[in-house]
Amino acid sequence: MHLKIRHRTEYRYETPVRYSIQELRLTPPTTDGQKVERWKINTPIKASNSIDAFNNLCSVFVQEASYTSMMIEAEGEILTQDAHEYVDDPKAVSPYYLLQQTKLTEPSEEMLNYFSSSLPKKNTIDEILKLASAVQGAIEYVPGKTNFATTAAQSFAMKSGVCQDHAHVMLSLCRAAQIPARYVSGYFFAEESPNLASHAWIDFCSDINGGVWNSVDITHACLTDARHVRLAIGCDYYSAAPVKGVRTGGVGEELTANISIQQLS
Repeated sequence: MHLKIRHRTEYRYETPVRYSIQELRLTPPTTDGQKVERWKINTPIKASNSIDAFNNLCSVFVQEASYTSMMIEAEGEILTQDAHEYVDDPKAVSPYYLLQQTKLTEPSEEMLNYFSSSLPKKNTIDEILKLASAVQGAIEYVPGKTNFATTAAQSFAMKSGVCQDHAHVMLSLCRAAQIPARYVSGYFFAEESPNLASHAWIDFCSDINGGVWNSVDITHACLTDARHVRLAIGCDYYSAAPVKGVRTGGVGEELTANISIQQLS
């Protein structure tokens, strides 16, 4: 596929923000399954770039002048093809590090009991896809009931959530089964489901010594393919978030995010 993507994030405040730091992971890498033809990020002031521990391109900018609105826009074109296997650089974060639970993935006893018969015995694609189907069946896709701070245990208790929650529940269960797993943020092209344009899924490690990972989309209970565009990886949503920041001031925040994806001929 040849995809054109535009991702616009706008913040508005009732009272001025006096100081803020924004951290962006909004640059897709050229990797197996995707080639970045062009990509540009527009920010209110110039950002500095660095590579984080997970080899994501991280852009940071600091605003010291007060403001009541801010716009961040990423836009570009990407060529994609079916791919679900990725091999780490030798300097990558150890898969063993990704056996650790986080505040967002820590499972409850009820959750572990519910999925006990579905927990994978081996780190194979078939076993992980069976677990993905179980998670998809248990957590109904319902937008608006959860937010970025909702934990896997909370989503499970509600039996509802979105792709981010599916990913957190899946991470929780993989790690409970001693299978390294990491969060993937990205985009998903589906003309009939534009609400899925901003998407999340997981990588699980199928070969720890070789650093081999396979990508599974829990919301669709399938391996990733040409519809998926990777942005960043991390321990959970927070460490791979496309946009996050801290501020002083700025009462009454209103956030609007708009993502459009179109297939070019």
